[in-house]
Amino acid sequence: MDKDWDTFLAPYDQAVRELKVKLRGIRKQYQEKNLHTPIEFVTGRVKPKESIITKANLRGISEERLEIEMQDIAGLRIMCQFVEDIYEVLDVLRKRKDMQVIQERDYITNQKKSGYRSYHLVIEFPVQLITGEKKILAEIQIRTLAMNFWATIEHSLNYKYQGDFPKELQERLQRSAEAAFLLDEEMSNIREEIQEAQHLFSHGRKADWRNKEDEDH
Repeated sequence: MDKDWDTFLAPYDQAVRELKVKLRGIRKQYQEKNLHTPIEFVTGRVKPKESIITKANLRGISEERLEIEMQDIAGLRIMCQFVEDIYEVLDVLRKRKDMQVIQERDYITNQKKSGYRSYHLVIEFPVQLITGEKKILAEIQIRTLAMNFWATIEHSLNYKYQGDFPKELQERLQRSAEAAFLLDEEMSNIREEIQEAQHLFSHGRKADWRNKEDEDH
């Protein structure tokens, strides 16, 4: 693909940076209201040129249709503590006026054969350029910390084996996916206890800092 990649990817980079600010802003609003925040942290990236070219070749996507058919050039991940948090984040994002959800893929209820679990949204997000508004497609993956741990390990192994896992390793990955699922389930069962403890800890830590500031003065 003979393309000016810096110019092509610049709006995607802008979209990722702006979306990270907005998503972290949601987290801050929960904190300011002294509520449990469903967002633990947010990461984002623009897919590298080499990855775009490889994926386009594998899927037969022409250069002219990259912006339409490749939905994850701009990618963000929202990490949550509990499965319930994922659905709260979804509810918040669906109601926003500054982005439009155009596709949803529920890999939590319908996990992949590999054991992969996550909730994927494809959104349309407008970025303001000096040439005018440009609507960018971006993928947002929403997962628990346990889901993310498993997916990160599986991704690394997939890179090594190119998807052709030895049978024993594949079985172990599936068992570990089940273990991650059970961990999420147990954490949900004691969610109220955890949130109460975190609330007390947070207030205690703020009090410690206030006492430290008084001592310093």
